[in-house]
Amino acid sequence: MLASRFYNSDHRRSLPVIVCLHGFLGDSDDWAQCVEFLADYPVLCIDLPGHGRSKNVHCADFKSCCDQISNVLSHQVPEQAPIVLVGYSMGARIVMAGLANEYFSAFNIKLLICESGHFGLDDEEHKKQRLINDKVWANRFSHETIETVLEDWYQQIVFQSLSDAQKTDLVRKRAKNFGSSVASMLLATTLAKQDFLLDILKTSSVSIHCICGDKDKKFKQLNASSGLPYTCIQQVGHNVHIEDPQAFTNIVKSNVRALSLDAT
Repeated sequence: MLASRFYNSDHRRSLPVIVCLHGFLGDSDDWAQCVEFLADYPVLCIDLPGHGRSKNVHCADFKSCCDQISNVLSHQVPEQAPIVLVGYSMGARIVMAGLANEYFSAFNIKLLICESGHFGLDDEEHKKQRLINDKVWANRFSHETIETVLEDWYQQIVFQSLSDAQKTDLVRKRAKNFGSSVASMLLATTLAKQDFLLDILKTSSVSIHCICGDKDKKFKQLNASSGLPYTCIQQVGHNVHIEDPQAFTNIVKSNVRALSLDAT
């Protein structure tokens, strides 16, 4: 089973459980600062396949990953307790796929917070190019020293808002990953294999709120054109919950209150 950390578990029978899914190369510890600002809520942080304490766990595709997440939820979350899914980047794409394809239908999902999550490519040529690109990265993660690959990984445009010091720190933190494990996860959940989910999400009975950083021009535009409710946080980039955890959690809490989940 996927590794997880449950915080403030004494609240789990009276409040919605906030379930956090990290991004590529991350782990459950990435949510530590957010957990501090969510002290009044039960918070479940899951290590996704190939990452953190789940680095030796693998998945084949989006469905098998969602099935593994469901297994954690079935063991950790009280039956029919309201659940708030919070996903960042890869984690956001996985939970969007799970929601759109009803992989989480056994659970009482009330709200999805999607941070810097791509809704999917709707052009086959773009998917082909993305798969080629991700295969190159996966090959590098599998065969080169992870520090070398990470130094190049964080030079990508999506991370341009990070300072050199922040990039150096991320390389140090992410170097504990196994290259072959993250490579496997990258190919299993590549954007090239993700369906275009936006149309389905817009008709979902689950409330959805997107979050992006003002410095992240790509995802700012994606959210603005999506038709879904979203908040753009000023002075931060792609990883909002790390760069400004208080602003991020304020949005989570305001959306929970708007659905009156606190009273459940």
